[in-house]
Amino acid sequence: MSINPRVDRSTPVIVQGITGRTGRLHAALMKRYGTRIVGGVSPSGTTKDIDDVPVFAACRQAVLATGATASVLFVGAMQLLGAMEEALDAGIRYLVTPTEGMPVHDALKVREAVRAAGAIWIGASSPGMAVAGETKLGFLPDDSLKPGQLGLMSKSGTLSYESGYRLAQKGVGTSVWVGVGGDPVKGTRFADLVPFYADDEKTKGVLIIGEIGGSDEEEFAAALTARRFNKPVFALIAGRSAPEGVTMGHAGALVHGAHGTFAAKRAALEAAGVTVFGSLNEMVTGVSARLR
Repeated sequence: MSINPRVDRSTPVIVQGITGRTGRLHAALMKRYGTRIVGGVSPSGTTKDIDDVPVFAACRQAVLATGATASVLFVGAMQLLGAMEEALDAGIRYLVTPTEGMPVHDALKVREAVRAAGAIWIGASSPGMAVAGETKLGFLPDDSLKPGQLGLMSKSGTLSYESGYRLAQKGVGTSVWVGVGGDPVKGTRFADLVPFYADDEKTKGVLIIGEIGGSDEEEFAAALTARRFNKPVFALIAGRSAPEGVTMGHAGALVHGAHGTFAAKRAALEAAGVTVFGSLNEMVTGVSARLR
């Protein structure tokens, strides 16, 4: 599966859940960054506009009135399936879902709907995505978004913010940043983005911020090998010192036997030619030495 996540400042975006506290806050922050927020959706239909953004009672009305092609959904986990289906039915083809804890059966159902529609889904439990200097969909912090040549993918929001910020201080910016999310069922995985980053002329290297649990990093390593990826790839894996048998982190951070451990991920990535760093400081020093 190949996904092209690139958007730009001309991409028309709606915000589902814009009348909620979180939706309203981040709609304003995205707009301030340069994202073209053309509308919001609130099923109550009682609000006409928020911060000069028109609010509609349904996605279809919003799309017909604004021509929106992307949506950021700030809705609850139990309402997310219905909201995503409504967006797809309205013609939205790029969905970003920051909400954590979407029920697995709902996520599996909507993932099939997304694929059938030829759409892109970033999430669940994603901080969003950004093309630095152009637009952001979600809540990535502006201080971490310096335009540059590093493609960044992450499961962890907080660790990726710190990584982006420290790299920016070293003169290393990002091209396309995708927070794939930490839930077990995702719309976009690391491996899905390998063809895009391989072909993207503005990306000269790739960094993944992973974590113990799941198989995303191992699948990414296999995709790199199959593609014969010829750009430098770096990795930072969270959870190296996590005590065995303790549940922690994201819902998708599940370790099964030897699979999903830090050692297994590091071995797979290094076999694919990835430079795996043991700490955040090592990563910042190593990446900036190659790409600054």
